Amino acid sequence: MSYTPDRIRNFALVGHQSAGKTSLAEAMLACAGVINRLGTIEAGNTVSDYHATEKERQISVHASLLHCDWKDSKYNIIDTPGYLDFISEGLGALRVGDFAMVVVDATSGPQIGTDQVWEYASRFKLPKLIVVNGIDKDNVDFDQILAELRSHYGKKVFPMTLPIDPGPGCRRILDVLRSEEVDYATDASGKFTETAAQGAWKDRVRQLHNELIELVAESDDTLMENFFDQGDLTEDQLRSGVHAAIQTETFIPVFATSATTNVGVARLMDLVSKYGSSPVDRKEVPALDEAGHSGSIHLSDSSPACYIWKTISEPHVGELSFCRMYSGSITPNIELFNPFHGVTEKIGQIFTLQGHERESITQIGPGDIGVMAKLRDTHTGNTLTSPDRKVRLPAVDYPKPNIHGSLVALHKGDEDKLAAGLATLHEEDPTFLFGYNPETHELVVSGQGELHLEVLKSRLARRFNVEVDIVEPRVPFRETIQAPAESKYRHKKQSGGAGQFAEVWLRIRPADRNSGVDFSHSLTGNNVDRVFVPSVEKGVQAACEDGIHAGYRITDVAIDFYDGKMHTVDSKDIAFQTAGKEAFREAFKNAKPCLLEPILNIEIKVPEPFLGDVMSDLSARRGHIHGIEGETKFRVIKAEVPQMEMYRYATTLRSLTGGIGLHSEAFSHYDPLPPQLEHRVLKTEPLAAAH
Repeated sequence: MSYTPDRIRNFALVGHQSAGKTSLAEAMLACAGVINRLGTIEAGNTVSDYHATEKERQISVHASLLHCDWKDSKYNIIDTPGYLDFISEGLGALRVGDFAMVVVDATSGPQIGTDQVWEYASRFKLPKLIVVNGIDKDNVDFDQILAELRSHYGKKVFPMTLPIDPGPGCRRILDVLRSEEVDYATDASGKFTETAAQGAWKDRVRQLHNELIELVAESDDTLMENFFDQGDLTEDQLRSGVHAAIQTETFIPVFATSATTNVGVARLMDLVSKYGSSPVDRKEVPALDEAGHSGSIHLSDSSPACYIWKTISEPHVGELSFCRMYSGSITPNIELFNPFHGVTEKIGQIFTLQGHERESITQIGPGDIGVMAKLRDTHTGNTLTSPDRKVRLPAVDYPKPNIHGSLVALHKGDEDKLAAGLATLHEEDPTFLFGYNPETHELVVSGQGELHLEVLKSRLARRFNVEVDIVEPRVPFRETIQAPAESKYRHKKQSGGAGQFAEVWLRIRPADRNSGVDFSHSLTGNNVDRVFVPSVEKGVQAACEDGIHAGYRITDVAIDFYDGKMHTVDSKDIAFQTAGKEAFREAFKNAKPCLLEPILNIEIKVPEPFLGDVMSDLSARRGHIHGIEGETKFRVIKAEVPQMEMYRYATTLRSLTGGIGLHSEAFSHYDPLPPQLEHRVLKTEPLAAAH
């Protein structure tokens, strides 16, 4: 069945870990009749968590695409991981969604992960719905959670449904819009009966109903007039106003559910069908033409344009490319152009997905989401368009890694498989980075947290049959000097064949921090031909690359080649390279050499109660705290900390904060390493020992 764009609902299920996103997706599929019984995380039989890693760890690792039909609308549900280690999956889903369904645990309320996905959804200018899930748990205080949500996100947060009997056995929901009590079946079918609100609940719903009307009518003069004339508004009268108010976030609806017992989910789906965003609400999106000039793509354009928001390589299938259509349609055998790589792709099979189950389809229409198989040169973040309209849709700006490790293959001969595996994993997950560090001679992998790297390690073993270990990476110290010095070095070689002769006189001195290596000459007279100046500089630069004091790259040194001697026959390029290198080494050793250490800028987001512990830990890591920002229950610490003190800090931070804290880091500058630590580094560092 094909759906017009106004009948499509594309949304991402996002939120803090363990809020119940996967269970909510499962309940939606059950309500729509896609599945006959609810799967559970514990049993490993949910539709969306189908990968081996997800079943082993009982967490979502991948964004899963699901779909169902509800009230003549197609729901494209993207279930995303809650762990911020896998934030790339959530960002891709938000990039192509028309609204964000933010799931909040009914006992813990909004958490740091909730704030993070909220911020990302706002960055994509997406309206939001909040689902307070788990109202059947012990000690649920819905009013308290609502108050916390309003404290976080403003008074525009408003309950569309709320539990009448929260706690174990909860099955009754109050519907504010319809002034009804909804009684759900106890068999997890999602079926319900409705009755008019009675007694105290009637008074409560009347009060909330009036507040809702005032919120909605604020942006619609006609609705306001009708409200004053009638003293009330019907659901039909409110329909367009509610939809418009959700788009502008004049109000943000809140729904109460218990996904594991399928209570409140059907009414949530009803509201999404009636008032949720569709592709029509974002019918014109920005794009860049071939020259990089700003333009747009309109939903009504006949020419196809789609964004690839996720790629994954599946066994026995190959690479799958998940796409969102922003205009036109895709059918098998058409050719599309990828402006990022300047290549044409012939479209083969296209699918709709239900978790891991694929169903071949004949078309992905405007506004819809689908999957293409076996594209050659198209990856996450790319655009595909018709060859006659080479435009690019903006790609996601992914967060920088906050954890790094040195990757070591456990078996020789796995280099090719390892290279292919790392490249594939990066294409699937742009927040995973890898590369060879020429300073420390290591293959360094970087990710969003220790769990992220552990999962990638297991995927290398399972999918590519490559076993690796991830160990602490070496710190890229630098060497410099603290005093001026000079040297005169003569290189002479006369052992058979052509001889070599060069004499180089150098002066060196400390230079400004971050100035690098400044080589110059002040030669006068004819003692040295100027043709040998580049040779001496080449020798000096080679010594700077190798390091002298401890085997690290040299920086912040000014060198003056001021005199020397040459021989008319035996002086040549290689002789002056050697003399220059050795003269510099001698001078450097006499100039009070020392080590510089890299310093990182750190931002740490933590709940207020853990602030003291985190700051004490930073001080123990030789950190300098520059300030504390934020006035909500989460505070942001800004600090500078030496890189050598930050290995696996993400793990320590989560331990200090009950799994809630998160941080980001970026290189700042180099500072002198304290002498007592320098002695330790010189004894223990592999690079130092090698020299």
